[in-house]
Amino acid sequence: MYVGLHVSEATDVRRDAVAAASEIIGAKWTSLIIYDLGGSKRRFRELEHLCEGISSRTLAERLRTLEREGIVRRHSYPESPPRVEYELTDKGRDLLPVIEAMTAYGRSWLLPT
Repeated sequence: MYVGLHVSEATDVRRDAVAAASEIIGAKWTSLIIYDLGGSKRRFRELEHLCEGISSRTLAERLRTLEREGIVRRHSYPESPPRVEYELTDKGRDLLPVIEAMTAYGRSWLLPT
């Protein structure tokens, strides 16, 4: 919850925390990927379809970054053809309230009524 501090009142640690979180979810498409994984596991092609306009390369890059950060877990199944699914980790699910707050803000202030 936003506590309404002025910039001069914010500690460096709080500012660093905001910067660290922004570094992850601020990349283009990342918030939508987290949103789309919020309900269930998804396959790469499903995510690609949901994020209309994203390139395969960008999606793969974002998923690798989120996996490296411990936000997304990748499951590979030894099938033919190979099946890969992605899901949020506990750390990733902890971002869902942030995504919900962004949704509420977008509905209230950015989308036409």
